[in-house]
Amino acid sequence: MWALQVESVSKSYGDKTALDGVSLGVREGEFVALLGPNGAGKSTLMQLLTGLFVADAGSIQVLGADMRQQAPQALAQIGVVFQQTALDLDLSVAANLAFHGRLHGMSSAELRERTQVCLTAVGLADQGEAVVRSLSGGNRRKVELARAVLHQPQLVLMDEATVGLDIASRQQLMQLVLQLRADMGVSTLWTTHLSEEARWADRIIVLHRGRVIFDGAPDALLQQTAEPDVEAAFLRLTA
Repeated sequence: MWALQVESVSKSYGDKTALDGVSLGVREGEFVALLGPNGAGKSTLMQLLTGLFVADAGSIQVLGADMRQQAPQALAQIGVVFQQTALDLDLSVAANLAFHGRLHGMSSAELRERTQVCLTAVGLADQGEAVVRSLSGGNRRKVELARAVLHQPQLVLMDEATVGLDIASRQQLMQLVLQLRADMGVSTLWTTHLSEEARWADRIIVLHRGRVIFDGAPDALLQQTAEPDVEAAFLRLTA
């Protein structure tokens, strides 16, 4: 079954076409990397997937719920880590998670249980009372990941989530997401312009100038381009 289906989606801003008939999908339990250079349309696609904007044409479904006709049902199945931090830096880690949980209608008992489970999952079990401002950039991202899965969504969107992190923190965040997939069964769409992050994916989708120009396994990408690694293959496709 598909966790996410995007069919023939287009979006323009005035005379600028950001997305041109994009079709892609994420199967249940799958980790998909959406790889594209700056300006490829990744941010626009994420805005559509999170309900911030509406597509000009095409359809988006999350576990069968249509984003246009059943937006609350679709959005309830999604957890998001945005490119720009969306935490209140002056609140504690637990308070940030509690605010998110209440927006999703979680009871106090459920919220306490899920907060502990999710903070433990990202290695921050003892940081619930810490003020977010006191945390490192890497740990703030871990808090955002814990918040994204707090309400037990079936699909997690990682929108350029490693921007501003050092190499070690980027790798740690990637490993946490892969572990959450194994432990919780969440499907993941990971958008990035860094080719080294895409090599961890079950499937790579290359977006360029608003169009999907490749969709397949990492090995298939290397075979199609006759290149030795994902970075070289990506550069060849988007040259």
